[in-house]
Amino acid sequence: MAIVTLNKLTLCGMIADKTAVLSQLQALGLVHLIPLQAKKPSTEDSSPESVVDAIAALKYLQQSTRKRHQVHQNKQFNFDQIVQDVLTLKENLTDLIQQRDFLEERIKEVALWGDFSFAEDGELLGYKLWFYIVPKRLMNKVRDSDLIWQRVSQNNTLEYIVLLAKEEPEPKAMPVPRTHTGDISLSQLHKNLEAIHLAIEDAYAKREYLTRWMTLIMLNLAEFENDAGLKSAVLMTKDDAHLFTSQAWVAEADIKKIEAFAKEQQVAYLVEPVNGIEQPPTLLSNTETFAGGEEIVKFYQMPNYYGWDPSIVVFFSFALFFAMILSDAGYAAVFLSVLAFKWKKMGLSKQGLRFRMLLIVTLNSALLWGILAGSYFGFSPAESTVLGKIKLFDMNDFDIMMKLSIFVGVAHIAFANLVQAYELKKSSLRYSSLGWALFVIGGFILWLSTEEGANIVLQQLAYGCLSLAVLALLLFSSERPLNRPVDYILRLFDGIKNLTSITKIFGDVLSYMRLFALGLASASLAITFNQLAIQVYEAIPGIGLLLSLILLIIGHGLNIMLGIMSGVVHGLRLNFIEFYNWSVSDEGYPFKVFSKKEEY
Repeated sequence: MAIVTLNKLTLCGMIADKTAVLSQLQALGLVHLIPLQAKKPSTEDSSPESVVDAIAALKYLQQSTRKRHQVHQNKQFNFDQIVQDVLTLKENLTDLIQQRDFLEERIKEVALWGDFSFAEDGELLGYKLWFYIVPKRLMNKVRDSDLIWQRVSQNNTLEYIVLLAKEEPEPKAMPVPRTHTGDISLSQLHKNLEAIHLAIEDAYAKREYLTRWMTLIMLNLAEFENDAGLKSAVLMTKDDAHLFTSQAWVAEADIKKIEAFAKEQQVAYLVEPVNGIEQPPTLLSNTETFAGGEEIVKFYQMPNYYGWDPSIVVFFSFALFFAMILSDAGYAAVFLSVLAFKWKKMGLSKQGLRFRMLLIVTLNSALLWGILAGSYFGFSPAESTVLGKIKLFDMNDFDIMMKLSIFVGVAHIAFANLVQAYELKKSSLRYSSLGWALFVIGGFILWLSTEEGANIVLQQLAYGCLSLAVLALLLFSSERPLNRPVDYILRLFDGIKNLTSITKIFGDVLSYMRLFALGLASASLAITFNQLAIQVYEAIPGIGLLLSLILLIIGHGLNIMLGIMSGVVHGLRLNFIEFYNWSVSDEGYPFKVFSKKEEY
């Protein structure tokens, strides 16, 4: 696990050769381009947004229920035009469906009043129609009024009343506010709806027609994406009348390849180390075995280039947290069965391979933990059996499980601070991180030493750790220069200020209690569903067996879904909030290689 060391590469060549050189640099696929000017692509240029649009168009055609025979000849194929036609069709069809839904709802509302049209101005001598939906229990107020009204429809609870008046009646004159029916008649609404239905049918037919281009879109998508990337790269250079200059970040291990490239393309180049002020992108390097942790890290927060790569720590800690939250070997076996079914499909992509390894480690950890906890779909084996003899943990032993959860939290946060101390090895702040590691370790030991029968040595060890921790936090919480006597006092105040984070680290450690709480909740739900199924089976002879099986399937299925959500959400939370708080602070941005995409 490491963050790859980068160098800054500057290329300089003849302006006439710029596109050709950048095209070869794209084929080389080693660098992350640095924009040297803020010029944006014109509307005629391909852009990353255009690539996204093309992929969206392809997906939309693939979702069509009926597809045409695929065209394989490029003669009549215009990539940009087809993509634009698909996206325009998608937008129009969405609008048509919204109009249809609106009209259907409008027809339901207007149908209650009948099919009518409003009179032209002057035909009713200035009188107008006003519509009200009045609850039957309030109709007495309408009958007692002097208004001219007529009931046109009714149901069990409501009456539909039309008033005839030159001006809208006062709000107090009627028991309910006025209803707006619109000025389009019911028959016209039906005509409009029919037209919309026909337009929707035509749109679906056109979508079906456009599906014939799916293969050509896929075959040309990589070329289109490469062309878009090259056009963007052309706009990132700094040019004058005769020369162009391009800059990029490149891995230190690839410098020799860059040298050979520059010689072949006959361009000048300059390679410079990172100066410590610039902010290069972050390129993570992990073996494929543990690269699943890298994918998780990228999903949440890319570490800063000057930081460290937490991928392998996240890989194993996530597996442990998920196992402790699931706490059932039966559920883990179900997940492993699903993984076995998806195993080959996940191996078709690089990300799939990485997540597959993460899942196999995580689920096997969950299986092992479930066996040690002695839980199999909520059932616990008898102590005389083989599975009962290898059971080490009892989820109902609150004292032991609480200590175990806190121990995991102490180890995780202490390790985070130790890594931070290593990263700050050239700064006196490393002693502050060491102090926090000693603080959580000392606090945990002190808690254990308060139990009856605890060894006095534990208590002395705890006080020793806490004393060293407080001393380190007081003296090394800042890098304030000590040039004057007052600086020593200010340095001490910095330490006192840092000590206020005791409540924060205490809360972070206690946050790991969720491992025990969620594991206990999962086990308790499994036991509850089992008991309910047994009660149903015993209470209803015959059909009770079927009902109990249905209850078990639904109950455990629900518990499995909750286990997935809890394991993933809280397993990631403990890594990216509690652990990151003490180890990974600054955020970076990913290394995006300028390369040609493979064919889809």
